[in-house]
Amino acid sequence: MTSDTSPAETGNPKPTTADNDADEATSTKATESKKSETTKAGTQKTTKSAATKTSSVDARLPAGGVNMITPAAIAQTSYYKVGDYVTFAWNYTSLSIEPAKIDVIISCQANSATYTISNNASFNPTGSAVWDTKPEASGTAPLLTETYTLIIHDASKDITAIPQAGQLGAYNQFQFGMYTPQPYTPLSEGWKCATCSGALSSVDQQAIKFMLGMCMITVLSFTWFAGGFGALF
Repeated sequence: MTSDTSPAETGNPKPTTADNDADEATSTKATESKKSETTKAGTQKTTKSAATKTSSVDARLPAGGVNMITPAAIAQTSYYKVGDYVTFAWNYTSLSIEPAKIDVIISCQANSATYTISNNASFNPTGSAVWDTKPEASGTAPLLTETYTLIIHDASKDITAIPQAGQLGAYNQFQFGMYTPQPYTPLSEGWKCATCSGALSSVDQQAIKFMLGMCMITVLSFTWFAGGFGALF
């Protein structure tokens, strides 16, 4: 004869929905805790590795620098017209630790102004930047006919930071000139050639004639004086 026996009578109670939810929550919490510990351990390992890399740089090494490619460092002073595009290219020297980001800035001492070309640009072994010198693109301060300085430095550090061994120091050794061309003036409106004889006023012409006359008198006087003593014979 078959008998009906409930779970309670056999001593094995049937799991309820609440019990299953509790088990799943416990399992999820344990998994998240394990992931958190793994992530923390990985972060600590990365930090320790980075610290080891920084401290392993020989303090006797020179600070990182910049070698200009365009314009070439050995070239004569370069001059650019305001309103044109100016291209710079360079590579780095003596770098043991590469910066993550760099800033490229133009500085003018005459008006105490700076013009940012690149801000937080990604580091590349060969860097380049193009400066748009149009008035509406160059910044708030107008560009003057003056000397300018190119500055390249680690974006994570201040420009005045002391250079450290193997790390990029602020580079400010390249200077160049900017000029503003004079507006066109037709001959009918009074344009004069500064190097042409017709550009001299009557007073200037008389002064030149006087100087030439005095030179001739001096030469003739000396010749006559020297000839009187037989120095020329």
